[in-house]
Amino acid sequence: MSQAAIINFLETVHPYDTLSKDDLVRVAGVFDRREYAAGAEIYHNGDALSGLYLVKRGSVEVLEPSGGLVSLLGPRNSFGERGLLRDGLAVTTARATEETVALMLPTDEFKRLIANSPAFARFFSRGRSIEARGSDLTTQKVADLMARKPVTLGPDDSIRTAAAKMRDHHVSSLGIVEDGSFIGIVTTRDMTNKVLALGLDPSSPVAGIMTRDPVSLSPEDLGSDILHIMLERRIGHLPVVEGHKLVGMVTQTDLTRFQAVSSASLVRDAAMAETVADMVAVTARIPALLVQLVGSNNAHEVVTRLITDVADTVTRRLLKLAEAELSAPPVPYLWLACGSQGRQEQTGVSDQDNCIILDDAVTEADMPYFAALAKFVSDGLDATGYFYCPGDMMATNPIWCQPLRVWREYFRKWVATPDPKAQMLASVMFDLRPIGGAASLFRDLQTGTLEMAARNSIFVAHMVSNSLTHSPPLGLLRGFATIRSGEYKNHIDLKHSGVVPVADLGRVYALIGKGAAVNTRARLLAAEAAGVISASGARDLIEAYDMIAEIRLENQARLIRSGRKPDNFMAPSDLSDFERSHLRDAFVVVRTMQSAIGQARGARS
Repeated sequence: MSQAAIINFLETVHPYDTLSKDDLVRVAGVFDRREYAAGAEIYHNGDALSGLYLVKRGSVEVLEPSGGLVSLLGPRNSFGERGLLRDGLAVTTARATEETVALMLPTDEFKRLIANSPAFARFFSRGRSIEARGSDLTTQKVADLMARKPVTLGPDDSIRTAAAKMRDHHVSSLGIVEDGSFIGIVTTRDMTNKVLALGLDPSSPVAGIMTRDPVSLSPEDLGSDILHIMLERRIGHLPVVEGHKLVGMVTQTDLTRFQAVSSASLVRDAAMAETVADMVAVTARIPALLVQLVGSNNAHEVVTRLITDVADTVTRRLLKLAEAELSAPPVPYLWLACGSQGRQEQTGVSDQDNCIILDDAVTEADMPYFAALAKFVSDGLDATGYFYCPGDMMATNPIWCQPLRVWREYFRKWVATPDPKAQMLASVMFDLRPIGGAASLFRDLQTGTLEMAARNSIFVAHMVSNSLTHSPPLGLLRGFATIRSGEYKNHIDLKHSGVVPVADLGRVYALIGKGAAVNTRARLLAAEAAGVISASGARDLIEAYDMIAEIRLENQARLIRSGRKPDNFMAPSDLSDFERSHLRDAFVVVRTMQSAIGQARGARS
């Protein structure tokens, strides 16, 4: 690279963009350009470092000494600074994952900049680089990571105008907006693969090369979603959308620091697995992930979300492997999860609850294909630790592998005739969440079912009654009602007597408020916002739920650390007096909220 080309590049990289012109010229003159083939090791843990590395093109993975993924770096990301700031020896291993060009800034020049540039000192010495900030991304909100002012263009603007705008704003992607609504994205890769490679006329509309309706995130999503989607789908740009409005853009360049907790490594490995055996090795690491996340004091909803992300990726990978073995599906279909996976609340122990919605064009002759696909995926899930549902609530059951018209009739009957079985099935199916396939098959079904169910006061009353079947384990004299016999004598069930009663309440609140959220905590927050429950009631119930769910995870982590399999049973004696008192108070709040909704709906019916 010429010095001028290096200067142009550095002007787009923080903190080099803060340097004076003279400093920038000096720095550009000492950079050493290095090329690496895919799979080549750049340095190994313990090696003497020659300087700070900056990715110009390609991708680099940084690994901890044990082999776990620390970071996946793209262009404009730096690495190696931790070793340079210590004793000059690498504390990680860096390896190119594809053909990569890196610029290496000699150690002396790096240290000079640290000493003389406040921006460099802040960026590197306080751990703002990717390699140093291992624990932030997954728990940050997308709103805190995205580019605040996305660069946009209209669909009728020319490809040449788009290229010029990318150049002028030093960006690698543009949001395409029509009448204020986000409709697509164009990236530099589109310019290369769709314009240069095919010889398209640069004066033609940019709409012809954009990716329409790309996968996107909301500002309230987690940073882990960015990493997992980028790793699984192998993309480098994610629009951030609120309603129909583009509010930001997240790229690999924006991830100048992130936590690549092993959840990211598990997602990556699951997405690239070639066999079920490969996935078994991935999910075997989930208990260690749970211990790590709980030990880092992550909120329970973050822990369960990250663990569920692994299950989602495993499921999608199994669907792809099934299609590769069985050939393309004869009609569109959608695989959905319910239960804890549907609510994104999986812990260290989970069974599988799933179903398939088929396009109405399906014929009897097509059904053997979907029976085989369901068996392949469910068998794979069982092998990877998501054991078969004891109640046969799985896509392998022909009842739960049906055309959309049949599913509409299921829900219509459950709402119209809310007997105990219908209530149980409706409760499970209200937790449905699409995992893989044609998501459009579910959108209208979900919206229509919520509207129909919420209007039926008898159905709502039965749902309320059904939500009261699981009671908190409250005993007399401020004690707990523990299990009286068997393997778990003197224990409480933190699932069925702890989190399930709150999940049941959340489901009813969502029904009353016609909320589409499936996650329990999200349902409680939405219920407060919609006025379904009072602000004080919502606050108390959310705090109670947080305490119960976190104690459940801490108990599972404690079991794993002791070499046992995680479960949902805990002896109250394992807690301190302080913890027991607060846990009982949490159960009292849940009981109170159950009584309140029972009385309120009973008075109306």
